Amino acid sequence: MQAKITVTETWLRKHRHLYDGATRHPFIRSIRDGNINISAFKTWLGQDYIFVRAFVPFVASVLTKAYKGSDDGNGDVEVILGGVAALHDEISWFKKEAFKWGVQLSSIVPQKANQEYCRFLESLIGPEVEYTVAAVAFWAIETIYQQSFAHCLEDDSKTPPELKETCQRWGNESFGEYCNSLRNIVDRQLEKASDDVITKAEATLLRVLEHEVDFWNMSHGRT
Repeated sequence: MQAKITVTETWLRKHRHLYDGATRHPFIRSIRDGNINISAFKTWLGQDYIFVRAFVPFVASVLTKAYKGSDDGNGDVEVILGGVAALHDEISWFKKEAFKWGVQLSSIVPQKANQEYCRFLESLIGPEVEYTVAAVAFWAIETIYQQSFAHCLEDDSKTPPELKETCQRWGNESFGEYCNSLRNIVDRQLEKASDDVITKAEATLLRVLEHEVDFWNMSHGRT
């Protein structure tokens, strides 16, 4: 019997061009090909540190929505709680990397693409935003990073040794399994969602993909 195609799979097929644009961006390919300009990497490092700090309250809001809006038997809260806990280590990692690369985090000013992405996250925090919609954004953001940096760890990659740890942080298999857990949450929610919520959730996925491309563009020095 043929397996049912999930909503997320349908979306990823439908929006493959935009998804590939986010996960195979020239910034990521430059890491994979070993020709990245280190100044671009430093730009990404500082800007992403600001983004991750804005990401924390967003993920906390998803956790609250899961507590109120999910079937406890599916373990949504435990999965998302794991993501919240990991953010502490992630912020510490950014500080350590910034010190190594001579990036002064206290003097970083968020660029326009970063500001707009952070405002988008803020727009998803309120109680009026459905759990399903917020969960789609969370899954998409995490998955894009996992897929992007995993690309830099493939056997034929020429990723510079000094950037391997960065790629391993998000591109490892364990993080990939976590992203799959988030995707399972999303698909379970979408199965029982109204048409209106599904429409909003798909629009949210597209917004994430667009913001991710803009963020890579910013890091890569493109407009």
